[in-house]
Amino acid sequence: MLITLKEAAEKIKAANKILITAHVQPDGDAIGSTLALMQMLQSLGKSAQIFIDDTVRKNLHALPHFEEIRRPVDGEKFDADLMIVLDTSIDRLGNVKNLTDAPILNIDHHVTNKGEGVELYVETKAAATCEIVFKLARELDATITPEIATCLYTGLATDTGFFQFSNTRAETLAVASELIRCGVSPNFISEQLESKSLAEVRGLSAALNSLKMFYGDKVAGMILDHATAKTFDSTEGFIDEIRVIETVDVAFLITEKAPNFCRVSMRSKGVDVSKIAAKLGGGGHIRAAGCTLKTTLDEAEKILVAAIGEAFNN
Repeated sequence: MLITLKEAAEKIKAANKILITAHVQPDGDAIGSTLALMQMLQSLGKSAQIFIDDTVRKNLHALPHFEEIRRPVDGEKFDADLMIVLDTSIDRLGNVKNLTDAPILNIDHHVTNKGEGVELYVETKAAATCEIVFKLARELDATITPEIATCLYTGLATDTGFFQFSNTRAETLAVASELIRCGVSPNFISEQLESKSLAEVRGLSAALNSLKMFYGDKVAGMILDHATAKTFDSTEGFIDEIRVIETVDVAFLITEKAPNFCRVSMRSKGVDVSKIAAKLGGGGHIRAAGCTLKTTLDEAEKILVAAIGEAFNN
């Protein structure tokens, strides 16, 4: 059921012990929004705990209060009277969904989130969920400290490609400006987010060696088998290296995480990749989306390339 941001704030105000979570394979917006909201709620005297059922890439570990994020343990239960799900629909939570039977409040900006079975505030024009959490702070009368602002700015920066992507609006830049006034150091955040390990740099070389072109060079893809993928810490940013090819409209990365378990990321300049991802059981934005394909790497490539081709035809 769709609700307003004011109604979402009222539900938060009425709760005392709150579980906060976001999607598996968390990005800067997922981690930034959860950390910012946790700090806001704690400042209002509420008990708030973040659970994320996945590892978090190292360049986000420097965010304030990152050490408070927990990963659920099989069979664990958490006593909460509200669960807040940020930056995703409820089908991408992993084992977090088994921690509590508390009512769910879903806050998101993805166009593919329909909020089935939960109360949802979704603002698809927002560049990031962190942009929504910034507005939510005002509804909650919460002060945005420099630490909270740092978390929120991180989500804005990552989801807009440092304000280069088409989802960057005047309002997005206004929020970023206000966060800087609150104490953000943009250079610190960019240095942290752009930092890569030696293994990641070497991994990029291996990824580029897997490059394949399709549909008259309008589609570029990197396909990484499990043996290659496990040799480096993260594939973050790999896809952006091929998205910039002048003929390319759609770029994708398929990473084999385990046998018959492949993760897909897509970026585009024109095609609505959120529709492609949704048909394959995933979701995301018009220009950036992803999904998981539980099949072999070869079959995952065939399925994805065919789905992209269908999108072109339509």
